[in-house]
Amino acid sequence: MNNIQIGILGYGNLGRGVELAISQQPDMELTAIFTRRNPAEIQPSLSGVPIYNVKDVLNFKNSIDVMILCGGSSTDLDSQSPAFASHFNIVDSFDTHPEIPRHFKSVNTSALLTNHTAIVSAGWDPGLFSINRLLAESILPLGHSYTFWGKGVSQGHSDALRRIEGVANAIQYTIPLESAMEAVRRGDGPAFTPRQMHTRECYVALLPDADPDTVRDQIVHMPSYFADYDTTVHFVSQEELQENHYAMPHGGFIQRSGTTGSDQENCHIYEFSLKLDSNPQFTANVLACYARSAYRLAAEGSYGAKTVLEIPPAYLSSRSIEQLRAEIL
Repeated sequence: MNNIQIGILGYGNLGRGVELAISQQPDMELTAIFTRRNPAEIQPSLSGVPIYNVKDVLNFKNSIDVMILCGGSSTDLDSQSPAFASHFNIVDSFDTHPEIPRHFKSVNTSALLTNHTAIVSAGWDPGLFSINRLLAESILPLGHSYTFWGKGVSQGHSDALRRIEGVANAIQYTIPLESAMEAVRRGDGPAFTPRQMHTRECYVALLPDADPDTVRDQIVHMPSYFADYDTTVHFVSQEELQENHYAMPHGGFIQRSGTTGSDQENCHIYEFSLKLDSNPQFTANVLACYARSAYRLAAEGSYGAKTVLEIPPAYLSSRSIEQLRAEIL
């Protein structure tokens, strides 16, 4: 059986993580990396991987089985995913939760027109957390669900900061509020607003002529990212950002508190958690698994956009279903 041929579009933190993830998969091979930058100026993490400018990507339509899109949700994936779903089977990590239905519809239309398969919004949230929310709420229909993120670096929110005019570089931390988590663990079943569950902390290095007040105002009022949270903005130097905020940890947990019994006398807690040393590398490993599922679905003629909620877990594994029944079930 031939290896699944993978392409990477975008070579930032996530793209480099996907490159490493593919090297750990026994049935995958990295065909090429595509970038908007000058390929001659990029040194891949693994030797021997060819790098091309994105303008050359359509020359590989017949040699790449799945293209993994590693751009940011705030600007890149909104246009890239439907565009490339017209030419390749794709996987993306679009993570702007309120916009996922619209994004799905756009990508689905493009993929169906050309008989391609597109996995959208894969990762750990949306992604693994989404699956566990579904499981918990299905099993415990009477209850309350909560999702806490952090403390950790959000790639999507950090990317949104870096897109602001005048910002040279930036990192954003999502921080859960201890008081909110304690209320959930007590089984109080509280109702929260987003502002009551998390705060956001931004470390921003500005370009020389940028106005701090203007940049801060754009950050704290940015819809879907910061407007609904108490957000603190720290302006720091590039050197301090590199020295103190280089690592990209993240994680969090989803929890559902539910009851059963004729009088709802029995309480049950369902919890799924992640603690990640590297947000982009873990996300990259998730994308690699869903690239396998995209390949398999396309081979079956199951075209169009899909989400993690619609894909059998067995399609993520390199092992056969017979092996999984014997070794995992």
